[in-house]
Amino acid sequence: MNEINYWLHAMTPLHVGAGRGLGYIDMPIVREKVTTWPYVPGSSIKGVIAEHFGASDNDERMKDAQLKAAFGTSGSDNDSAAGALVFTDANILCLPVRSFYGTFAWVASPFCLKRAGINISLPNFPKESDAFITNDSVLTGHEGKIYLEDLDINTQKINEAGRIADDIAESLFDNEEWKKIFAERFAVVSDDLFTFLCESGTEVNAHIRINSRTGIVEPGALWYEESLPVETILTGRIWCDKVFADGVTPEDLFERFCGKNLTLQIGGKASTGKGLVRCIFGRRL
Repeated sequence: MNEINYWLHAMTPLHVGAGRGLGYIDMPIVREKVTTWPYVPGSSIKGVIAEHFGASDNDERMKDAQLKAAFGTSGSDNDSAAGALVFTDANILCLPVRSFYGTFAWVASPFCLKRAGINISLPNFPKESDAFITNDSVLTGHEGKIYLEDLDINTQKINEAGRIADDIAESLFDNEEWKKIFAERFAVVSDDLFTFLCESGTEVNAHIRINSRTGIVEPGALWYEESLPVETILTGRIWCDKVFADGVTPEDLFERFCGKNLTLQIGGKASTGKGLVRCIFGRRL
């Protein structure tokens, strides 16, 4: 199968909404049913990339064999066709969490690393509330603990954490300084602790609506909106189904549409600068 990895690196808060919420958050982000971890739907990513290349105009698709093959066509039943490029959901890989030392930590867990296809050989956690960090970590404070949000967490510095951090950084950053910054702030916690941080460590902002006539807040017009914070890292895969267009190969589609890294806007609140991400395409698998 023709397949590649891709990564999303949030440069501004990212809100891909799940509609109206049932709890105190009126506009929550989408989450996986089983893990409750945040994700970005593959349909959202494919739609934004299609728009980036001008494929949202169906007439343009019909004129361009590669656009048509990659993203399909819409219309009547006889005219519509699915695109050959298939985008999986972008699953969370590293959640940025406030840290008392080092400003923030990029936090991952064993399961989300394995699901991303990253080879790991981590020892078992001595306790579920412990973490593995790199030898050059800047996150530790008193007694070698790290302090994430309101949690104080015992740590172990191990070489394997450094290797994993280097592997991820190599895919995400071209700049050596940023690779170093990432490794210094990388931490692996247990899956259970990661779930707790995914529930409590997202960004929640209060919003109000102003009456255009009076210039004051509308009565009852207060709502809370959830976003993935800046520096969130997600990952997924893209593969190419059978291409029916004559003279178009999967290699053509990967080279044109997944050959260069992109800057995209995903999700809501584009007019306020939300949802700006780097989309990084990886190696063929």
